[in-house]
Amino acid sequence: MLRFRIPEILQQIDDLNVGGWMVNFGKKNVLGIMIDAVDYDVAVSFVFERVRQIRSAMVSALAVHGVMTGVLDPEHKFRLNSFDLLVPDGQPVRWVLNWLYGTGLSDRVYGPALMLRICERAAAEGAPIYLYGSTQSVVTSLVDSLSRKFPGIKIAGSEPSVFRDLNPDENASLEQRIRLSGASIVFIGLGCPLQEVFTCELAGRLSVPILAVGAAFPLLAGQLPQAPPWMQRVGLEWLFRLFVEPRRLWRRYLLLNPAYLVLVALQRFGLRHFTAQGRTPVNNLSPDVLADTLAGAHASLETSEAARLSLISTSTDTWWS
Repeated sequence: MLRFRIPEILQQIDDLNVGGWMVNFGKKNVLGIMIDAVDYDVAVSFVFERVRQIRSAMVSALAVHGVMTGVLDPEHKFRLNSFDLLVPDGQPVRWVLNWLYGTGLSDRVYGPALMLRICERAAAEGAPIYLYGSTQSVVTSLVDSLSRKFPGIKIAGSEPSVFRDLNPDENASLEQRIRLSGASIVFIGLGCPLQEVFTCELAGRLSVPILAVGAAFPLLAGQLPQAPPWMQRVGLEWLFRLFVEPRRLWRRYLLLNPAYLVLVALQRFGLRHFTAQGRTPVNNLSPDVLADTLAGAHASLETSEAARLSLISTSTDTWWS
């Protein structure tokens, strides 16, 4: 059985906290998307500051695909740049922050690891959390996993996605359930860009931090294969995911990754200026984009078990054993 090694992730995070210093270079323009050049400690401290203040906050962890969704869609750029905190989830995003701005970030702020760090502190401080997204199977496994790892954690509520856009009544009902649960922190696991759209909708009506963490749900639930540490370190996690889900992800990685590199080079050498100004959204995602995002998320979950068995059969289980 595939096991996501939570203790190792926490240890890797602790190893990065050199000398107790927190790293915060503020927001930096990466292709017009304002990424926060921060470390784990800054991100966690920000979330719990908002918890204490009983204030809303929007947080997301962006890899290359997340950045490119904003580059290609002015309305989504507007949404992303309205987030309080956009952390560099992918190594290529961290590298670009270092290359363009000399930030010297020693590691990315990986969404699943950030979620674990926040859950650890939430358990210690008694801050209830709420989980929304993915499938019922994933959510159930995630609740079990977090409860075992952090015995004191208070999970105020959890529910899966319905894999379609919520109507106004359903949105209002979800907001009421979260509010009545007493949750201090909400995690959204819907996949990019839907989860950022959803977070923007919720944040205006809830006085809690909301974190869009995407694949953290199935990864931490142990239902989606995880790239081996060496591939993560050298920025090849995308290649691992492409191997696992080629039919769903080939366009994302084989088209968007090269485009990202070219555009970053243009920005670096001053050949193109990327404004952070987007366009105020008129509606949510278009029906086509919404359908594609939901279908992709569902397909990812459906293929996770087959991918896991395939990887194990080829002896790659040693990467996470």
